[in-house]
Amino acid sequence: MSTLNVSPIGSFDAKIEDIASDKSISHRCALFSLLSDKKSLIKGYLRAEDTMCTLNIVKLLGANVQDDGEVITITPPETLSEPSCVLDCGNSGTAIRLLMGFLSTCRGFFVLSGDKYLNSRPMRRVADPLRDIGAHIDGRKEGEFAPLSIRGDENLNSFDYVSTIASAQVKTAMILAALRAKDNSTYKEPVLSRDHSEKMLKVMGAKIDTVGTTVTIKPIRAPLEPLDITVPNDPSSGFFFAVAAAITKNSKIRLKNMLLNKTRIEAYKVLARMGAKVEFIRKDSKYEDVGDIVVEYAPLHGVEISQNIPWLIDELPALSIAFAVASGKSLIKNAKELRVKESDRIHSVVENLKRCAIKAKEFEDGYEIEGGDFNSAVIQSYGDHRVAMSFAVAGLLKPMIIDDVECIKTSFPNFIDILSKIAKTEIKKR
Repeated sequence: MSTLNVSPIGSFDAKIEDIASDKSISHRCALFSLLSDKKSLIKGYLRAEDTMCTLNIVKLLGANVQDDGEVITITPPETLSEPSCVLDCGNSGTAIRLLMGFLSTCRGFFVLSGDKYLNSRPMRRVADPLRDIGAHIDGRKEGEFAPLSIRGDENLNSFDYVSTIASAQVKTAMILAALRAKDNSTYKEPVLSRDHSEKMLKVMGAKIDTVGTTVTIKPIRAPLEPLDITVPNDPSSGFFFAVAAAITKNSKIRLKNMLLNKTRIEAYKVLARMGAKVEFIRKDSKYEDVGDIVVEYAPLHGVEISQNIPWLIDELPALSIAFAVASGKSLIKNAKELRVKESDRIHSVVENLKRCAIKAKEFEDGYEIEGGDFNSAVIQSYGDHRVAMSFAVAGLLKPMIIDDVECIKTSFPNFIDILSKIAKTEIKKR
């Protein structure tokens, strides 16, 4: 098991251009290319373990994939192949859940699986609504856990589905099914979740309309237009360094070429509410708004968060580090979804903060954190990349040893390199 040793630093003023490309959009680029009959060109595709698993699955389904190191060119097959092997989704909930929706509409037999962490995550939230419209999906415990088997059917029924959870993964799976359904479909969620799929598919020519939290999807009768996209940098990955600047006195960071979709920058707005100086500088827009984010240190104070939780669900572990140094108490509510991520993040965050002598209480749908002074500690990542990286950032204030950090490679392969540059010191991995 590999460990990471991080030691405190002084102030810093840095610009970062090589933040990991956006993982959510990279997964979608690979998969959505199969909805066209022409070559898709993808620049800046994230070359991390999870996204490379998705790219490999696209190959196994019959696409020709060429990678010159800068541009990935995906030429879809005339007819999808029926793989003779299990399709390995690695650690990615996005990959397996989106593929459930897509493959349910493709003639053939497919088996989806992943690592031990992915295969313990709930899948019936996607499997059940798909089965309700005619999809043939099975798996362990009636489809609750992978491995999952799918017998694709090109004649799924249309639907009017009301989801009880705000999940971009569930929504996208249902949208992909709706694109090949018999008639128009609608999908309604309680709160708007990430809308990358709707934006990308509309640029490709799909007839998708969104009013409030209701999405209407018309079936496609012909292949969509191909992608020609540069994947922006991932604001969720960049947020670790935003927190580093916000908690380190006299520090400032400029994150370059970041995705600025409103459903992805909520955590930065929370930092601003806490007192940090945050600026968004928009530069470009085609599939998505793209630009720079500047974050500068200021004394932080506690906040209560109960709204727009789906917009910052991935950033909450890192945000918890900011809570832990802020004056007063911070409270997270309505975040039960944290229990079914790569780890039970409510438990993972609270237990690790306690190791650092920070007062924290665990609730069913969130937690309360009272700001204080970090103590050095040995941190358990629970195999969760975001937990590992969050407490690595805490190590800039007090020495931290984080166990089991191989998981970082799943989403942010150069995280340790960037952290080392900012810290201007060697961060030791064993």
